[in-house]
Amino acid sequence: MSKRALYLVAYDIRNPRRLAKALKVVKAYATGGQKSVHECFLSPREKAELRQELGNVIRRSEDSVVFVRLDPRSRPRTLGIALPPRDETFFYIG
Repeated sequence: MSKRALYLVAYDIRNPRRLAKALKVVKAYATGGQKSVHECFLSPREKAELRQELGNVIRRSEDSVVFVRLDPRSRPRTLGIALPPRDETFFYIG
């Protein structure tokens, strides 16, 4: 059984250089998502690491990042070509 929880990590980054860096950081943890909203199955340690890494990228006076934990009792529903989020058996961070 996975000890990871599903989070939506969304950001609004005003500077294109910081935006590219934030995308690179989040994609290392994401299993899916869209332009600035990503699905991340995170353990508490991984969540802390991601928050710290993003904290090093953003400018707190201009940018915002939101972590939203989804209720594990709810089943994600998708529309269009979206795929339901999956917690892979493993994923590479690095």
